[in-house]
Amino acid sequence: MIQVEQLTKYYHDLCAVDQISFNIQKGEILGLLGPNGAGKTTTLRMLTGYLRPSAGKIQVKNYAIDTDAQEIKKLIGYLPESAPLYGDMLVYDYLNYVADIRGIDPSKKLDRLRTMAGLCGLESVMHQPIAELSKGYKQRVGLAHAMLDDPEILVLDEPTSGLDPNQIVDIREIIKTIGREKTIILSTHILSEAEATCDRVVIIDKGKIIADGDMASLTAQGSNSQTIHLSLQNAAADDVQRKFSAVEGITSVDVDTSEADTVKAVLTGSGPSDERAAIYSLVKATDWVLLELYQEGHTLEKTFRELTREN
Repeated sequence: MIQVEQLTKYYHDLCAVDQISFNIQKGEILGLLGPNGAGKTTTLRMLTGYLRPSAGKIQVKNYAIDTDAQEIKKLIGYLPESAPLYGDMLVYDYLNYVADIRGIDPSKKLDRLRTMAGLCGLESVMHQPIAELSKGYKQRVGLAHAMLDDPEILVLDEPTSGLDPNQIVDIREIIKTIGREKTIILSTHILSEAEATCDRVVIIDKGKIIADGDMASLTAQGSNSQTIHLSLQNAAADDVQRKFSAVEGITSVDVDTSEADTVKAVLTGSGPSDERAAIYSLVKATDWVLLELYQEGHTLEKTFRELTREN
């Protein structure tokens, strides 16, 4: 549905987006993930026609951004990080005003407003001034604004930024509900947000794409090293360091003695093999008391840290 080829954006001498390419399928929820300043917002602004690319191509359905920007904008609902709301207007009046601007049929407008109020959970605040709403409700109003004319594509820039945990869950559920019918592109630097919401993630850092795939394939892109955590009693830190360093496949041992009567150790293995059996056998042969032994799994957070540090 959306094809991006060699997309590039310069701000004078600064390259904010550097020749990125990716495709988005119809009905997909795509997360654009990256640290602050990675180029996420610039990419979304080019996708929506707000910014003109310095180079590259954007095609949405059969339309090209350089020749058919207006047609593409008709297909997209856009919620920037700071929703552009008029604080002195009531929620109902504001959405009614947006509906008139969007040219929604007057005979269908009231039904559409009711639908958006129900979907975004705005029924209780429809007749309150926007300025008096919490950040979470303002985001809901912004979502309703973006979806009012029923666009095929929804672009959301940091939709949960600044929200409390309950508000984040609410917005996340709304996005999932919308995603059953629409193509959604959302940017975030919150890893749990991407894991809970997105079908696929593109990781961008310093203007370049460094990973692209679903959660399973992305976590598999992390290093093959294994990390094993232990907690021990009746153990001396020097003995723990020496004995575990001698285990075949273990490349580093970090020992923590900050807790009284407990030694904690983090062991790193060089390959994909599981060293827990050898570690347990070593502990069993001593008089140490084993309180905890577990292997840290590959997660999106771990993969993200590894990839962005490498980049």
